Amino acid sequence: MEYRRLGASGLAVSEIAYGNWYNHHAPGCVAAALDAGVTTFHTAAAWDGGAAEAAFGAAFAGTRRDDLVLCTGVFWPEGPGPNDSGLSRKHVIASLEGSLRRLRTDYVDVYQLLRFDYKTPVAETFLALSDLVRQGKVRYVGTAEWTAEQLTQAAEAAARYDVPLISNQAHYSMLWRVAEAQVIPVSDRLGIGQFAAVPLAQGVLTGKYGGGAVPPGSRATGPAYARPLRYPELVDRVELLRGVADDAGLTMAQLALAWTLQHETVASAVVGASKPEQLTENAKAAGVRLDLDVLMRVDQLLGSFVQTDPRLVWTPPPGLVN
Repeated sequence: MEYRRLGASGLAVSEIAYGNWYNHHAPGCVAAALDAGVTTFHTAAAWDGGAAEAAFGAAFAGTRRDDLVLCTGVFWPEGPGPNDSGLSRKHVIASLEGSLRRLRTDYVDVYQLLRFDYKTPVAETFLALSDLVRQGKVRYVGTAEWTAEQLTQAAEAAARYDVPLISNQAHYSMLWRVAEAQVIPVSDRLGIGQFAAVPLAQGVLTGKYGGGAVPPGSRATGPAYARPLRYPELVDRVELLRGVADDAGLTMAQLALAWTLQHETVASAVVGASKPEQLTENAKAAGVRLDLDVLMRVDQLLGSFVQTDPRLVWTPPPGLVN
């Protein structure tokens, strides 16, 4: 495993991180991640009603806390009440207290604001975060899927209230390069590093859907909100990358992860897993450097299937949550 500094901070994160949004119930995955040198783990308070955090809390029993970089987040609804979502002072503090109980820890390393909240002043959120940092419950703060303009607002509030804002989690992969136009350049200027979310395009870039296959237990058999975009034209085009991966001595998943990590602003690629061996194999993408010829072949083969429109940074419109 290789490690990188997150943004302009001194915090080192593993190039491959494990996120348990979809498969927090998969046994053995945390152990496999730790064995592979993964130190960075992502979860959130709202994922399966807190069960994802609780699964991590149980799995880390006996692991030295200082060896871990635990990232959890707040924004999505955690209950039916009007104050059970968003980034108000009330919800940010209450959500973190619940997260700490479920994770069985006294602090989180990176507390992520999982979307921008149009209903709450940014200053209110960052004043609450400042208090949590001073109390020792939060070490660093991050955002997720914030636009360049929103990140600029966040950085100004962070400076005003002495909040260590060091990361943004953006959807970023060979196919989804939306962050490159505005988010990544602004983040770089502000000293904010990137966690690359969905780097395998929900499994599409692993090649497992080639030929119309639907592997048992894959996301394609899960609930609609988690199903990948696997229309035939895209799957067929991705299948062309198999030769590129073979020539580079990599699996298709390792090629996709290594591609994501070529961007110097990306500190870590966040992957999920339904089986421990997936984490073991994907962790081998750490430290891989791709030749220019490989990068050019990827661009040529994917062509118009690559999405770059900066307007597609996804942030919920007003009224989507309470």
